[in-house]
Amino acid sequence: MTDNALVVSELAAGYGDRQVLRGLDLAVAPGRITAIVGANACGKSTLLRTLSRLLSPAEGQVLLDGRSVHRIPPRELARRMGLLPQSPLAPDGITVLDLVSRGRHPHQGLFSRWSAADDAAVAAALEATGTMDLAERAVDELSGGQRQRVWIAVALAQETGILLLDEPTTFLDIAHQVEVLDLLTDLNRAQGTTIVMVLHDLNLAARYADALVAMAGGRIHASGPPETVLTEEMVQAVFGLPCRTLPDPVSGRPMMLPIGRHRAGG
Repeated sequence: MTDNALVVSELAAGYGDRQVLRGLDLAVAPGRITAIVGANACGKSTLLRTLSRLLSPAEGQVLLDGRSVHRIPPRELARRMGLLPQSPLAPDGITVLDLVSRGRHPHQGLFSRWSAADDAAVAAALEATGTMDLAERAVDELSGGQRQRVWIAVALAQETGILLLDEPTTFLDIAHQVEVLDLLTDLNRAQGTTIVMVLHDLNLAARYADALVAMAGGRIHASGPPETVLTEEMVQAVFGLPCRTLPDPVSGRPMMLPIGRHRAGG
């Protein structure tokens, strides 16, 4: 039985001689939504890359149900964990349908053939992301927002128990941001998918996530429910930004209002 328990222990990672993550410990709640927040260059994307084993740790380990992700066969890991990176690249001229269909590759064995289940998974991913009408179009002809929804469809078609997303709302207007986060919440509630995503919008993160992980300087500054993490003290410490917090009138969770130098029009 798999529980999709993802645990990081004493993790250090980086690029060459540049260390980004330092002594990081984290237990991702299985079947819940976790949002990672923090200032630019604090290590959010590096953490996701290490969780997905795109990046090998210099120290410590990443465990999936007690097994090091670096010892799990690649195809098995791809059936269990999907990743939407920050700036994915599609082959020139590939259509939306062909790209989303590639999300099914981990489910294709050496002798297995494309099945009705594969067709259904691709169709469901296109439908869920509102990209069905784009299926025959070339990906490189699409707008940034359309491409982002197509890449989310690729991740959904993979049908994994864990989904890692690096800024999934990038390039999307506010209506499509909410639509994507609603979609991920539906996926989590209907199928119990564990979702870990990097978000820049603190208020959307607090509204949609069960847990927030606030990072600063390659370390975890605070983690836990939004009610305990999204505080005026955290925003000041992590972002260097004075703010006020108050209850979100929609969700009841904390909502952050930044305080800039110009506090009124004129």
